[in-house]
Amino acid sequence: MTNPILIIEDEHALASALAAVCRRLGHDARLCASGAKAFSELVLGEFSLVILDIGLPDMSGLEVLERIRRDRPALPVIIVTAHGTLDNAVAAKRLGAASYLLKPLELHEVQETMRQVLSATLPAAVPQSFAMLVGAAPAMQRSFVEIAHACASDVPVLIAGPTGTGKTLTAKVIHANGARRAAPFITLHCSALPESLLEAELFGHEKNAFTGAGAARPGHIERAQGGTLFLDEIGDIPLSVQAKLLRFVEERTFTRVGGREDLRVNLRLITATHKALREEVRAGRFREDLYYRLHVLEIAMPALRERGGDLPALANFFLGSLCPERSVQLAPASLELLARHDWPGNVRELRNVLEHAIAVSSGSVILPHHLPRDIRECVSLAVESDTLQPVLAAWLDTRLKDGANYNTMAGELEEMALRHLLTRFDNKPTILARETGMNRVTLRRKCRQFSIGVQGLPDAGEDSDV
Repeated sequence: MTNPILIIEDEHALASALAAVCRRLGHDARLCASGAKAFSELVLGEFSLVILDIGLPDMSGLEVLERIRRDRPALPVIIVTAHGTLDNAVAAKRLGAASYLLKPLELHEVQETMRQVLSATLPAAVPQSFAMLVGAAPAMQRSFVEIAHACASDVPVLIAGPTGTGKTLTAKVIHANGARRAAPFITLHCSALPESLLEAELFGHEKNAFTGAGAARPGHIERAQGGTLFLDEIGDIPLSVQAKLLRFVEERTFTRVGGREDLRVNLRLITATHKALREEVRAGRFREDLYYRLHVLEIAMPALRERGGDLPALANFFLGSLCPERSVQLAPASLELLARHDWPGNVRELRNVLEHAIAVSSGSVILPHHLPRDIRECVSLAVESDTLQPVLAAWLDTRLKDGANYNTMAGELEEMALRHLLTRFDNKPTILARETGMNRVTLRRKCRQFSIGVQGLPDAGEDSDV
């Protein structure tokens, strides 16, 4: 008779559903709602598999996993979590987790994963993460799982995603947490070089191989010996260079430009592209055989618009890293503007926007007028009457969660409206007052209340209606 499966999960309904899956696979299930109870079960019994939630009421599931690895190194463990992060995913792999699944769980996927784990051996462990990507959105959690798989192996990895999504950082994370982390990490940006120079930079060249080659020079492949070679924008490599790269990927041998000797190098290859390589293959611009050689593991980096819930965390991360000498925060109105932007440049664009805002601000709060003009203008054009209500409702819900009262929220809304109207009328308050029918003394008082500096308004003692 097979040993039971230990389910460590504090959500009773999910634990019961997982137990039903275990029975379909021919195993009994033992249910535990805490880490302490799980330790008791592990002392008393033998198990075929452990299904472990990271978010336990008394401790982190990673602590439980660490003890299982110490006391039962051969016992396979499947991690489940509702809040996946890169650190959790990599830590789970480092501690030898057999798989890492994200809630809400698809039970048929869980069943197939359990079936495979029960008939397989544990993957190799990987070192702890020293680099970090930020995000909790489902799209990023899937990427974290894929990155953890890449850290635990040595096969070629293709990182796909739009420009500015963090592909280079992802490659560095994989190298820093892989078996080759003590060896070089060499980067070559393929789109920045013409064909002749790209080939020489990649494979190196012999003396007098071409005009200006006064001495032999090793290429990026040789420089990456024992480590990782990262080829950014691999989709821009010409077909002639693709053929030579294919030979290296298949045989781990190459020849310098102008040379005759075959050289052999051992390295890990990571590539990245913003292009859809399958479409490039169909169009005849990328070799199909090379594509499949590079596409052993693929990591999809999502666009920022696909992970809008990560925007506050990303913004806080950048504000802290770009301006460590002073604590800087986004005003609610500024965060609202950022949330409505489409972010064609993705995370890189967000970083640049916040760097601009820090440079033009002097206090501890980033206000809307600190943001670049194109962000303010682009967003204001996109907001129409039929889209304001859901945006306003989401903002009000957020402020309520922050503990804001009615007067605070009303004041913030009035300040946003006033700042926008001043921008709309070229920061000319007299025109604003005339066009909106607002008393100029009242406008002056409101501007002082919100620390908005304007010129051309009467003092509070003047009673000038328009």
